[in-house]
Amino acid sequence: MRKIELIAEQMRQLRITETSRAIEQLVMDAESKDLSYQDFLASVVQYEIDSRSRKQYLKRLKWAELPEYKRLSDYHLHEQHTLSKRQLNQLKELNWVEQAFNILLLGPPGVGKTLLGIGLVTEALEKGYKACFVGMDDLLRLLKTQEITRTSRTRIKRIEESNLVVIDDLMMIANDPIGAGLFFQLISRMHNQTSVVITSNKGPDEWSQLIGDPALTTAILDRLLHRCEVIYFNDEGSYRMRNRKTIFGEN
Repeated sequence: MRKIELIAEQMRQLRITETSRAIEQLVMDAESKDLSYQDFLASVVQYEIDSRSRKQYLKRLKWAELPEYKRLSDYHLHEQHTLSKRQLNQLKELNWVEQAFNILLLGPPGVGKTLLGIGLVTEALEKGYKACFVGMDDLLRLLKTQEITRTSRTRIKRIEESNLVVIDDLMMIANDPIGAGLFFQLISRMHNQTSVVITSNKGPDEWSQLIGDPALTTAILDRLLHRCEVIYFNDEGSYRMRNRKTIFGEN
């Protein structure tokens, strides 16, 4: 066995797995650049760090289950007048995720709510957060089957352990009392632990009719709205919405 092969095998035993696959090329590069021992060692360590970070990112990306890959840079501010560039940059910084702030994206179909939600998940993943995207219809299916299928349990666990969860299209909860109860339990478990982003074409004042249970609706809203930014894409919203805590402050 060549010495380089022995080194690669020893690295695998030490679980320096990623670099073990590239050690021969790293040695060749060091020789061609006449690197010092210190610089070579630094390059080996950095390669392992970068490789592990990339591997973890790809794992987080897979678990996020995005319907498509879009970044916030793909969001065209000039096509709507709801968000300013400053506000979009505040969202992009993700300080609100550290504070477990929630966001409601409200407006009719086609105004970019889902695209903005996808962009927020993508940005979070790139910055090292655990993030998930799930449609409300899929979420209800997972909640109803988590006791009987391992796949559903695993998915719900990943959602609950995420720093950011985007739930797309609240309308799918309409006329589903069992699903609404399970949704409330999920929101309660994530309260003050996870940032939740919900897209809906109905404002919170209409959620009671949508969910069908005023008391349950109030309980859900109490957990969502205490620390929440509400972004309307078509109107200024109700008095209830204007009197909440905000991450944007004065415009």
